[in-house]
Amino acid sequence: MKKTLFSFIYFKLLGWKAEVNVPDYDKCIICAAPHTTNWDLFIGKLFIGAIGRESGFLMKKDWFFFPLGYLFRWMGGIPVNRSKRTSMVEQVISMAKNSSKFHLAITPEGTRSANPNWKKGFYHIANGANIPIVLIGIDYSKKCIYANKVVTPTGDLEKDMREIKLYFKDFKGKHPEKFDIGEV
Repeated sequence: MKKTLFSFIYFKLLGWKAEVNVPDYDKCIICAAPHTTNWDLFIGKLFIGAIGRESGFLMKKDWFFFPLGYLFRWMGGIPVNRSKRTSMVEQVISMAKNSSKFHLAITPEGTRSANPNWKKGFYHIANGANIPIVLIGIDYSKKCIYANKVVTPTGDLEKDMREIKLYFKDFKGKHPEKFDIGEV
């Protein structure tokens, strides 16, 4: 039922396409980019549902006010308090290790503005939990979301981040000027 509804909205009503050729892992981190608008969350959730998969996501705690908080939690949202230092990476690694199924989508830029210094928490979570990173590219110019690359963390952060950033270099966000992969 959910897949049918999400497919109808994503493919028929909105006219988006999907190119998916990565396995549906029991556990993975989903690295989704570019993230240049709040609409990415809704398009991404429709995409995931339309292809019959599930995913949680991290989101700034400030967005979890009434009544949006209920909606975001229902959608799989996990509030993050970015104003204080916590061991969020360690907590998420523990969640991943202790779950039989674990899919968490993270936008590496950490903001909807141009940021060449991507956050690396998603990488550390995948590396620490020994799970793959599924790369999902959102391309507004083609109205297509691509899930066709998987990176298995090697522990060589620089090398792996270069490979990840290069994957995203040709995708166009809703606001392309707000996306920056930095020097690679």
